[in-house]
Amino acid sequence: MVDIDAGSVLAVEVEHAGPETEARTRDPATHAARLARIARRTVAEEPLLPLVLPLPATVASVPDTLELVENELRRAGRRPRDITLMLDTQLRDLPRETLLHGVRELRARGFRCAFGTSSVPPDLLLETDPFLLRIDPGIVTGIPSDDRRVAVIEGLALIGRGSGIYPMATGVATVAQLVKLRDIGVRLARGPFFAGTDWSPGDRVNPVPDPSVTSEASVSDTGPRVSEFMGPPVAVTAEATAEEVLDLFTNDPALNSVILIDHRDRPIGLIDRSRFLLAITGPYGHALHARRPAERLADSPRTVPRGLPAMAALRAAGTDRDRVYDDIITVNEFGQCTGIVHVSDLIRNLAQH
Repeated sequence: MVDIDAGSVLAVEVEHAGPETEARTRDPATHAARLARIARRTVAEEPLLPLVLPLPATVASVPDTLELVENELRRAGRRPRDITLMLDTQLRDLPRETLLHGVRELRARGFRCAFGTSSVPPDLLLETDPFLLRIDPGIVTGIPSDDRRVAVIEGLALIGRGSGIYPMATGVATVAQLVKLRDIGVRLARGPFFAGTDWSPGDRVNPVPDPSVTSEASVSDTGPRVSEFMGPPVAVTAEATAEEVLDLFTNDPALNSVILIDHRDRPIGLIDRSRFLLAITGPYGHALHARRPAERLADSPRTVPRGLPAMAALRAAGTDRDRVYDDIITVNEFGQCTGIVHVSDLIRNLAQH
């Protein structure tokens, strides 16, 4: 799975469902063991990339299935947060409440879910809120010449932008398709354009043509990247209490900030150490805030792409005079938190050059 803007591989999707008899069975242990085998084989070749693994929707709806899947994948060396489970077309045959319950259980265990465009109607797509929506090759093949298919993909991209779902085009084979997908706003893709059927994790993919850039962008694209100054983030979910955040600051005197993230690991708030401690240690502060959500004391996150030039990130930090020295959050192509950057480190380094 490739980011068609950056040309980088973001994840490995495994489509092989195993022997036909195995694919038809509803036995949770069988499918859990199969996913573990896939994970072990992939980890042996590429231990870092996230995985997109197939899972029959009917199996996901069986009680205790995901516990078996989670245990097997953990033993294979993979955490749920690194895995997206692609539910198959069988989900169309499930009662709506059964499907919704299965997706909620999947998400509660830390997995992400994904569907294909042939699997779920638009209203159910919004209810289930998957992480990925795979646009089938039959739709992608017709672009850019088929206006109807272009309109379908534009609609899916619009739904994705409005709901936080990432559309992924499959079967991409030509530069013309790639350019059209980029124009529409689809960021993720896979297909023969990028690599042949013999591709394996760790191999390179064919380079993606660079989009045209303005001269101003070219000038700003010099110097060190903000990722060179990135440190590990300390993050908690939006449900964390102020008391839990206070413990983090108390146990680490050097900690400048704590990031609040949603169920997709996207930053939704930043808690600055100084402002937080001022609020919670003031008169009645502990009584007012300790057992309540820490989000009440958070500011909006300031995010930048992890590949952004450091100078551009510093300019972004200066747009809010009241928060010039607040930490900057770096995000990946999915908008997920990848690190934290201290503005003082940017200033110090850039001043030396």
